[in-house]
Amino acid sequence: MRRILIYCEGERTEDQYFRGLRADLQGVPVRIELGPAHGVPTELVRAAVKHKRRAPTSRTDRCEPYDEVWCVMDVEAPVRHPGLDEALRTAARNGIRVSLSNPCFELWLLLHFQQVTGYRTSAEAQKLLGKQQSCGYRSDRKHLDYSALRPLHSEACARARKLRGMSDQEHGANPWTDVDLLVEGLITQRDLAR
Repeated sequence: MRRILIYCEGERTEDQYFRGLRADLQGVPVRIELGPAHGVPTELVRAAVKHKRRAPTSRTDRCEPYDEVWCVMDVEAPVRHPGLDEALRTAARNGIRVSLSNPCFELWLLLHFQQVTGYRTSAEAQKLLGKQQSCGYRSDRKHLDYSALRPLHSEACARARKLRGMSDQEHGANPWTDVDLLVEGLITQRDLAR
């Protein structure tokens, strides 16, 4: 069984999404664990590195290493996270995979419902997602109904690929996300198990 550890910058929306995805993948030979720490990218990556290192000797982690360790982070806009580049370098040096969204994770969620083009601040992306009432998201409480997103994964992934194809600036472009790479990898495990 593949073991995947995911650390999320945000403690509500991202956790709700990946808990929903984990429940969706029950019975599939992949185990998703969510890291207990949240916060700015530098601290998030440091926590993931420590967790990855201790896993082989930790009873909590069944004394087994993880097959993949991910950090799900935001670039943020209009002001970019000041430690983002340092966090990306630390992650690369330690074999931590990073999934980024510019401006924020809510962009990934919004792509389930529509194509997004043009610059957005984090607040604007959150407000736009709040208009999609079917997923239950409101920026003031950051609640999410994963079941509304489940049947729309393929559309979101296609839209994310299209966004990435529109710019050679990678996560420097706004809007931009590669959350689909993590999600598609996990969903592929379900498809292989069928």
